[in-house]
Amino acid sequence: MRTGDFALVCVAMGLAGGLIRAEKPLDARASSGAVEELEKVLKGQDGGAVKIAGQPFASVPLSKEDAARARALLWDAHVAGLRKDRAGELEKKELKEGNLVMPFFTKTFGEKPATGRSLWISLHGGGGAPARVNDGQYENQKKLYQPAEGIYLAPRAPTNTWNLWHEGHMDRFFARLVEDYVALEGVNPDKVYIMGYSAGGDGVYQMAPRMADWWAGAAMMAGHPNGVSLLSLRNVPFALQVGANDNAYNRAKIGAEYGEQLAKLRKEDPKGYESFVRIREGKGHWMNLEDKEALPWLAQFRRNPVPDRVVWKQTGATHDRSYWLAVPKGKAKGGALVVAERDKNTIKITRAEEVDQLIIRLDDRMIPFQGPVVIEHNGKVLHNAPVTRTIGTLAKTLADRGDPHLMFDAEVGVRLGGE
Repeated sequence: MRTGDFALVCVAMGLAGGLIRAEKPLDARASSGAVEELEKVLKGQDGGAVKIAGQPFASVPLSKEDAARARALLWDAHVAGLRKDRAGELEKKELKEGNLVMPFFTKTFGEKPATGRSLWISLHGGGGAPARVNDGQYENQKKLYQPAEGIYLAPRAPTNTWNLWHEGHMDRFFARLVEDYVALEGVNPDKVYIMGYSAGGDGVYQMAPRMADWWAGAAMMAGHPNGVSLLSLRNVPFALQVGANDNAYNRAKIGAEYGEQLAKLRKEDPKGYESFVRIREGKGHWMNLEDKEALPWLAQFRRNPVPDRVVWKQTGATHDRSYWLAVPKGKAKGGALVVAERDKNTIKITRAEEVDQLIIRLDDRMIPFQGPVVIEHNGKVLHNAPVTRTIGTLAKTLADRGDPHLMFDAEVGVRLGGE
């Protein structure tokens, strides 16, 4: 939970995270009453910290309609908190974390769609160089691309290291940027794109899979992957472009190899791994802006926050959730892999490596909440019981991410036994 945020303080609710079993039948009056109690607790808080877990109403089973009401109440309170705590950083266009400072530039293009603007985070080149070099690259990045619609946002990296865009603090900076713009500037959370050139391309290679469930798409220009796995890009359309004569660090050769990896993944999983690969003949490290072709290609895609299949490979800084999967706090392991897919009320965990406990999150976009939810792993049924919606789970999943489309009504914890 991030300091200064609207804190929906959700006390640990066990592996199942507040799940209420079917033995407790839905009581329409209790469901409605729970939402009324939530409204009372939120009223007058003005974005202050609100303790939801532990409140009697947090574990009351909700109807579909009452869950929707609770979701809206919690989101509105969350936005009020961010407006109070963070409006200044957007006005100043500068984020801070300890001694790290990340200024950023924005320019808005096109008319705002009814569903909200898109956001294009564009990472400059440079890397391990004097500050003045990275400052120059930042100035260049400000005017490099022009999406047809959306907020174009070029940040200045907080450091001047070779890996300036994929150090561990960058996950938190990007998360904060997206959360701010979704809550306070009307950005559609399903239309957030990340792109970058040279060292910025290095960052895209790393951060697109690492934070896969944040992005509607990603565009890598003239970067180097540094051995990163592409597995988590299953639901992130990925544009990869490099000049055929860009031989420094074998960028062209390795770029072509990574393009082949994407094609192979697509062949094995035809509903995932959308890609746009261009090894541009006659071009060196600078592609004369031919790479801008990636922007309209990306703009056609929207993030699906509840895809039917998730491939989650931990790379670099670890995360404790991805789409509708999660692990208990503090249990994420580097290199861990989970592959899970869903069909109606059945979730199958087809691969699990370095994962002992897994949390499956659910809502009405995913299941009909009628009959049991079955969770299987290696032919073994780990869970076979109905689930119910609760305010506690909605509040916890909002506090975890600050994303209205990644709030979930119910969750089930299962033990995999380790592999």
